[in-house]
Amino acid sequence: MKYEDIELYALIGLFIFTVWFIVNTIKYYYGEKRKIRHLHRFAKEGEADAQYTLAKRYQKGDMVKKSCQNAAFWYQKAALSGDEKAKSHLQTFLEKHRSGREKDKC
Repeated sequence: MKYEDIELYALIGLFIFTVWFIVNTIKYYYGEKRKIRHLHRFAKEGEADAQYTLAKRYQKGDMVKKSCQNAAFWYQKAALSGDEKAKSHLQTFLEKHRSGREKDKC
C-alpha cells in the first residue's frame, strides 16, 4: 500500500459510511412510521397503553404532527380505559388550557 493511496481509501471508506448511514436512517424513519400505524390501530381497538403512547406522541410532535386536540382526545380515551397516568396528564392538560396558560403549547 502506497502513501498516495491512503486518500483514495479514506474517500472510499467515507462513501461507504455515508451510504450505510443514509440507508439506516431511512430504515429507522419507516420503522417509526410503522410503529405509529400500529399505535393507531391498537388505540382504535381500545388498548389503553397504545392510546396513552399515541397521546404523548401527539403532545410532543414525535413522528406525528403536533396536535393538542389529538393529544387531548387520546388522553381522554386512555383515561376512560382506566390508565392512571393518562388521567393525571389529562387533568394537568385541561388545567393549563382552562387557565389560559400556554395556549400554543400542549
